[in-house]
Amino acid sequence: MGFKAAVLVFPGSNCDRDCKTAVETTIGGHVDMVWHEESALPSGLDLIVIPGGFSYGDYLRCGAMASQSPVMQAVKAEAARGVSVLGICNGFQILCEAGLLPGALLRNAQLKYVCKPIELTIANRRTRFTTAYGDQETVWMTQGNGDGNFFADAETLKRIEDKDQVVFRYVENPNGSVNDIAGIINEAGNVLGMMPHPDRAFEPALGSADGAPLFRSLVGALQSA
Repeated sequence: MGFKAAVLVFPGSNCDRDCKTAVETTIGGHVDMVWHEESALPSGLDLIVIPGGFSYGDYLRCGAMASQSPVMQAVKAEAARGVSVLGICNGFQILCEAGLLPGALLRNAQLKYVCKPIELTIANRRTRFTTAYGDQETVWMTQGNGDGNFFADAETLKRIEDKDQVVFRYVENPNGSVNDIAGIINEAGNVLGMMPHPDRAFEPALGSADGAPLFRSLVGALQSA
């Protein structure tokens, strides 16, 4: 069987189709779109993607309402089994609100929406999401958020850093994120949240293909498991 993924869809998601296309284009996988009110996910998944957008209009806090959707209980169960979970932009916010990743995403330091190509350093190339980058040190992706300012208290931040959970850092920090953090992984290594969009940078026609190795890394991880 080929690679099998699911992309969640919330009211206000606007990158769900981008994520579906990115997976299908980069690794040829089968992708199911799953509405947030579903209480179960398709069986045999290799990847769950929580896409960017403005779930529930970003009311209350970005990702807070979406984190309570019925499908998130199934996501938590799959994550506990070791299934790969990728949260992009609003998806990162949802993962933090759901307790699947530490920290929180606050309003950007300049109180402005940031939308532009962004350069990142790969802080950890040993994760299941980054092995295909090889010796590549920096990547270009697209950023688009008003609440991408990653924050964690001193104790949590020390734990994240000590356990090499930072996967991506900004070269030029656009939003005030502590320690230039752009993406982190959970302690188990199967849940990644990041603010920049690999789903908008998977082929040269988009301005960068640097997001493609992220998806290809997951196939390699399955083959070597």
